[in-house]
Amino acid sequence: MGTYVIRRLLQMIPVLIGSTFLIFLMVFALPGDPVAGRCGERACPPSYVAKFTQEYHLDQPVLVQYGYYLGRLVRGDLGTNFYGNPVLHELAVRFPTTLRLAIIAIIFEIVVGIAAGVWAGMRRGRWPDTLVTIGSLMIISVPIFVIGALSQLVFGIKLGIFPVTSTSGTWWQLMLPGLVLGSVSVAYVARLTRTNLVENLRSDYVRTAKAKGLGRGRAIGVHTLRNSLIPVVTYIGYDFGALMGGAIVTERIFNINGIGSFIFRSISQRDGVSVVGAVVMLVFVYLLMNLLVDLLYGVLDPRISHE
Repeated sequence: MGTYVIRRLLQMIPVLIGSTFLIFLMVFALPGDPVAGRCGERACPPSYVAKFTQEYHLDQPVLVQYGYYLGRLVRGDLGTNFYGNPVLHELAVRFPTTLRLAIIAIIFEIVVGIAAGVWAGMRRGRWPDTLVTIGSLMIISVPIFVIGALSQLVFGIKLGIFPVTSTSGTWWQLMLPGLVLGSVSVAYVARLTRTNLVENLRSDYVRTAKAKGLGRGRAIGVHTLRNSLIPVVTYIGYDFGALMGGAIVTERIFNINGIGSFIFRSISQRDGVSVVGAVVMLVFVYLLMNLLVDLLYGVLDPRISHE
C-alpha cells in the first residue's frame, strides 16, 4: 500500500506540470492588453507600463514566462497578482469557505443521492422508482442559477429559514448554497446508484446468496450495495474537485467570497497569475481525491489489490 501511494504521488508531478503549462499557455497567449484598465479610464503612463511588463516578463515569449513561473512554483510560490498580493495568500483566505461549501454539497449528495438510488433500485418498476427517475431528470434539466434563485426566494425570503447571502462564510450561511451546489450531483448519484443496484440484483452471486438462506436485507446491504457503490464512489471523488472549481455560479448568486468568486474576478480582470494559481490548487485537489477513491476501491471490494 505504501509503495502504491508513493508511486501515485510521484505520478502527480508530471500531471501538475502538464496541466499548469496548458492553463498558462491558454491564459497568457490570449490577445489583448493586460495593462488596459489598470489606471482607470485613462491610459497608464509609459513608466508604469514598462515596470509592469518587466515585473511580469510580458516582453518575453510565453515559454520563457512559464519557465519563470515554474521556477517559483517549485519553491511553493504561486506568484503575485497584478495588485501586488501573493496568490497563495489570496487562495488560503478563500479556500476554507469553498471547502466548507463543497463538504456540505458532498454530504448532501452522498446521503440523499445514495438513499434515493437504493430506494428506487429496490422498488424497480414501481412508483418510488418512477418518482426518483422523474425528479432527478427535472433537477438535471434546470440550470443551477435558476435553482439558486428559486431557493433564495422560497427558503430565504418567503420562509426565512436560511440566510439569502453568505458574507462571513459560516456553516449555517453556507447551508443553502451547499444544498443548491449539490442538487444536480444528487440527481446523478441517485440515477447511478439505482442503475448499478438493479444490475447487481440480477447477478448470480445474489441469487446464490438468497438460495443459501441469506436475508434480503443482508444480501443487498453487504454484497449488492458494496459492489454497486464502486462507480458511485468514483463519481463522488471526481465531483468533489468539480464542486471546488465549479462553484463560480453558486458563489456569485449567494455573494460568497470563495475560490469561485476569486477565479471569476481574476478572469474578468485578466489577472492570469491568479487564474493559473487557482487552477493549480484545484488540479492538486483533483489528484488527491482520485488517489483517495482508488484506495477506497480496496475497502469496497477486497478483490481489488494495490500491490
